[in-house]
Amino acid sequence: MSSHALSSFNPGFRQMFAPGKLTLGLLFPIEAYKTDVPTLERQAERAAMADNGGFAGLWCRDIPLRDPQFGDVGQILDPWVWMTFMLQHVKRTSLATGSLIVPLRHPIHLAKAASSLDMLSGGRMVLGLASGDRASEFPAFAVDHEQRAEQYRQGFEFTDRLLRETSPNIDSPLGRMQFLDMLPHPQHGRIGLGSTGMARQDGRWLVENSDFWLTHMRPLQQHEGVMLQWQGLVKQTLGEDAFKPIAQSMYLDLTDDPDRKPMPIYLGYRLGRNHLINLLEYLQELGVNHVAFVMKLSIRPVEDVLAELIEHVVPHFQANAV
Repeated sequence: MSSHALSSFNPGFRQMFAPGKLTLGLLFPIEAYKTDVPTLERQAERAAMADNGGFAGLWCRDIPLRDPQFGDVGQILDPWVWMTFMLQHVKRTSLATGSLIVPLRHPIHLAKAASSLDMLSGGRMVLGLASGDRASEFPAFAVDHEQRAEQYRQGFEFTDRLLRETSPNIDSPLGRMQFLDMLPHPQHGRIGLGSTGMARQDGRWLVENSDFWLTHMRPLQQHEGVMLQWQGLVKQTLGEDAFKPIAQSMYLDLTDDPDRKPMPIYLGYRLGRNHLINLLEYLQELGVNHVAFVMKLSIRPVEDVLAELIEHVVPHFQANAV
């Protein structure tokens, strides 16, 4: 992707992703909770706080059914209902999915919902997609979990064509279309489609078809290797100057001591803000373009953490101007 190609995307994508630049986001629910089910208290207020504080993205998950073995049900509510509700409280920040389970959603419904929310939000929809890691959900949908790699690829390509073409002629195992159109068309530029992890796909396919890559935090040495491997694959597939954004989650427990050294926690760190800034600068150097904080393991009150991030951390990693 070149800078010219980047300009073809909607404002939501462009304020989150730019070459050599890292922006910040939050994953719903914006709260700490010890069980797998959050309270969902004060979510609109916290989202508005993030929106006013310069965060670039607010993310929600797609978890249709509760599996107590998994340990987290996300924001509980359906992602489309949740994001539509948040429109009245979030006026600037991008609304992103991390991620919608493609094998469990028909591409026509997926594309129509994405384009509808993009229109209602003024072009702030960013679409993260996944093949699905909760095998227990698939039988409830009469979908074979072992076939999810092919189902993901078929659903991704079907969705992409619906969002990019007018009256596409589609002949897919998921459906056939001729002389039909999906409305509304995206009105504010291209809606970026990202793949989560490898989605059981060949790396070249991911680079060629996904608009961004969504991953998670790892131990730093391992994380560096994964980032360099992705960057190398992008250059090998698309050319030396190609840009393919990386977004990642990071569980965050921000201590009240700004100089507290990092201590690893589940998919993230407990640390003070000064070390957090250093860590984010390091991730930016590795080519990461967006980090979405997960507050589930926060010990301090979430409002206090948000206030500290907005005052001291976000100014170093502002949302991109669009």
